[in-house]
Amino acid sequence: MVDWQSIDTVMLDMDGTLLDLHFDNYFWTQHLPQRYAEIHGQPFADVRSRLEQQIAAEQGQLKWYCLEYWSETLNLDIRALKVEIQHKIQIRPHVEEFLNRLRVAGKQAILVTNAHPQSMSLKFELTDLDQWLDLVISSHEFKHPKEAQEFWHSLAERVPFNAERTLFVDDTLRVLDSARDYGIGHLLAIHQPDSYIERRVKGYPAIQHFSEIMPPVA
Repeated sequence: MVDWQSIDTVMLDMDGTLLDLHFDNYFWTQHLPQRYAEIHGQPFADVRSRLEQQIAAEQGQLKWYCLEYWSETLNLDIRALKVEIQHKIQIRPHVEEFLNRLRVAGKQAILVTNAHPQSMSLKFELTDLDQWLDLVISSHEFKHPKEAQEFWHSLAERVPFNAERTLFVDDTLRVLDSARDYGIGHLLAIHQPDSYIERRVKGYPAIQHFSEIMPPVA
């Protein structure tokens, strides 16, 4: 599935790719509406329905990923609420071995995420995931999400790379579409980013776990 001799740089998404997306899905669909309902004395079902509509309206935009935006909009400390269920933050199977193999094989490993820096800091504190990465890039640095071509052009200015010799792994298909349009040469999806929700990807080569594409080591 991956011709490692043709790849110099590996760009990796975080949530749903390196980390189990269950934490994020549970937070936004269960924990946040539950805590909002408790704090404001409103019915949970009504709150969840309203929040789902608010969040869906921003999907694919940078605001959708911005903890500061949602903290201000909802008048809640979103990061603090995430800390309440931080035990749900989990590294996906075989990720650490895969990242170690990349290092041994001499591949550049770059985290390329839409996650807000507040979310990244929490997850790095708990997983030490950043120790395996050569560089960490959040789309908030460029003020455009990965869905936008402006992101990729800004990324190329920040970190020169050969697009044809780059592998990009992401669980979000609209992001993979954007990377394809920019010219990233090797694209890979994740079948089941949330360990609690079955999903099979069509349209892109995809893996269940990184054990399927381990780079060879001497």
